[in-house]
Amino acid sequence: MIRLADYGIVVPGWPDLLEAGIAAALVLVALLLGWLAGRRLGPAVATFWGTRVGSAVEGLGPRMCQIVRHGSAAALLAIVAGGYAWHPLSAFGIGFALGAATAKLTIDVLRGLHLPRWAAWGIGAVVFVALLSNALGGFDNVTTALERIGFDVGRRRLSLLSVVSVAVVAIGLYALVRLANRLVGHSIGQAKTLDATQKLLAQKLAAIGAVVIAFFFGIDLLGIDLTTFAVFSGGLGLAIGFGLQKTVGNLIAGIILLMDRSIKPGDVIVVGESFGWVNKIGVRAVSVITRDGKEHLIPNENLMTQEVENWSFTDRNVRVRIPVKVGYESDLKLAQSLMLRAASESPRVLKSPKPNVWLTSYGDYAAEHDILVWISDPESGVGNVRSDVLNRLWLLFKEHGIVIPVPRREMILREPAAAAGIAAAPAAQADFPAAKDTD
Repeated sequence: MIRLADYGIVVPGWPDLLEAGIAAALVLVALLLGWLAGRRLGPAVATFWGTRVGSAVEGLGPRMCQIVRHGSAAALLAIVAGGYAWHPLSAFGIGFALGAATAKLTIDVLRGLHLPRWAAWGIGAVVFVALLSNALGGFDNVTTALERIGFDVGRRRLSLLSVVSVAVVAIGLYALVRLANRLVGHSIGQAKTLDATQKLLAQKLAAIGAVVIAFFFGIDLLGIDLTTFAVFSGGLGLAIGFGLQKTVGNLIAGIILLMDRSIKPGDVIVVGESFGWVNKIGVRAVSVITRDGKEHLIPNENLMTQEVENWSFTDRNVRVRIPVKVGYESDLKLAQSLMLRAASESPRVLKSPKPNVWLTSYGDYAAEHDILVWISDPESGVGNVRSDVLNRLWLLFKEHGIVIPVPRREMILREPAAAAGIAAAPAAQADFPAAKDTD
């Protein structure tokens, strides 16, 4: 009779099989409770998440039921795995289920944060292998095997274990920073005691702080000694300082703009040839959208060093000047009253301050006026206000017989001088020019 024990194969006895059956039943119960939690609690958690967080982390909302399901199952399986010293056969089943549930939870969270599919599934595979090997007591063997695969670089060893560790830490910290930025940004955006500029500044500083904290935390996790790179990092930092001088200058200029609140999102500004309203103040540049729908990216440093017209810095009301010329043969009082009427009937013109009409000068062929109107929405454009007022004034002038003059040139011809006075022709031409402009 052939015995498997003679070949080194251990056949579990009835107690081990009974224990494995109990472990399998507990695994099924944990998975069932996880499924029920995802079905019953998942929608409530998703609703709460949508109410409190909104669209700040929009990718996690649709996956919230699966996250609750796999998270509950993983928590229960972790309690089962750590609550008793299981036989290897039972530990394998529990470890497999725990690794699968935790890996699926990791994939759902990372995909909900919009990380690439390869990164999410790669981290999920690492988590599955780590938990399964740890349940079987062979986690040290796996790490030792990964450490053997590699080569030495000076006094340090570059192995497959270090590559996997760096990848896991980098992707994990990136996901945490992304989640923290979204949550903190949403919390700051909901604050009622801060205005739009202060909220934007707080969000930028919080994002920079999160990146710095994650960097040093990752360095500590990986056990990298920064003192060994002191000389190299000093030279590299000097080179980067010269190379990124403009970038750092734009970054600091953007923070200063947000702190002194001289330019805020929504302001209407004029910088050189660019006219429009501020859409966003970024790390490097300010986004200005013009009336043509074009988005101009103006470096922050330019706004600090160049002259900038801010039409809505302290007051959003802007005065628009509309020049109008009236013929001298027309009734100026009637024409001025029609100008005020056309301005008052325009929908975007404010009633207070009320429109006004000024007679600015007596021109060559017309009396020149300025219609002065005020608007409170300069981001909607200025030219359309002029067009609306002038169109209304055109109809009113035609209705009341007001003449809109046009330039005229009159030619006056003189008889030539007598034949006897040919020598005096130059003088005559000087006294009586051949043509001139008249009214």
